[in-house]
Amino acid sequence: MINRLLEAYQPLLEALHDGPLSAWTEQLPQQIEAGLCPHRYGDLPQWLEALAALPHIVPSSVHLLERVEIGGPGDTTEEQQQSLRKALEALIPWRKGPYCIHGIHLDTEWRSDWKWDRVLPHLAPLKDRLILDVGCGNGYHCWRMLGAGARRVIGIDPSPRFVVQFRMIKQLAGEHYPIDVLPLGIEDLPEKLQAFDTTFSMGVFYHRRSPMDHLQELKNTLRPGGQLVLETLVIEGKLGEVLVPEGRYAMMNNVWFLPSCETLLSWMRKMGFKNPRVVDVCRTTIQEQRSTEWMRFHSLPEFLHPEDPSLTAEGHPAPIRAVFVAEV
Repeated sequence: MINRLLEAYQPLLEALHDGPLSAWTEQLPQQIEAGLCPHRYGDLPQWLEALAALPHIVPSSVHLLERVEIGGPGDTTEEQQQSLRKALEALIPWRKGPYCIHGIHLDTEWRSDWKWDRVLPHLAPLKDRLILDVGCGNGYHCWRMLGAGARRVIGIDPSPRFVVQFRMIKQLAGEHYPIDVLPLGIEDLPEKLQAFDTTFSMGVFYHRRSPMDHLQELKNTLRPGGQLVLETLVIEGKLGEVLVPEGRYAMMNNVWFLPSCETLLSWMRKMGFKNPRVVDVCRTTIQEQRSTEWMRFHSLPEFLHPEDPSLTAEGHPAPIRAVFVAEV
């Protein structure tokens, strides 16, 4: 099954061969293979078995503009419907979505569509753009970018579970779509690619130990005139104020920096971004992030203080997310 998964990337490699990412294609096959090493991820074989068991269904329709919906009434037999649900359930937890797949509603942990609705009005038009989505999870936002007219979307995320989830969705939607998710982190990209028209980093920044290094990594992916879209946790505060949790933040042990909006804007200016601006600030609610049938573990309601939901379980300010946009 690993070989079949690797073969699925061949159209991407061929498409990139003569473009601005051509040099990357020399090392990309080895990087993909290393990112899908079953010796590093013990559950990968069973995820691949679920992918192999996915029934072959030709969808009568695929909607990507206002939602991600694959298939219509009458596309599946009852047996196919049962096999489809079983395969999708084998990849639980599903964190980003929602998806509607042949009548099956994947009610994911995150209402990622709400975030997309907040972000999209503030972007340069995505039509015909080459897009990178850093830390894309199972690729939900990548599909919405494609629905908005992108020429090609490449997502990167080091979690093989998310990569296999994406492969399930693409296999069901159709292999002809110019969209891929690679099992890589941003540190695996060649330095100074300077190739993408738009780079997204949503929900990644606070997981990076060095915020300046991450800003530089993101900048290096963009062509001159390209646009960065950065979404991250922030705190209310003045210029220079930053929360550095000594322990966990909202039960997460890998949260390093939560700056105020003014502080992050100053960091972006220092790293050479042009016209950085805040386009949205939103407090995360338990309606946007919660446990569901498709994500059965603890979520935001359990991560907040039981007596004061304006605080995290540890007593920090509860999650506020902001979207920043800038050019290079």
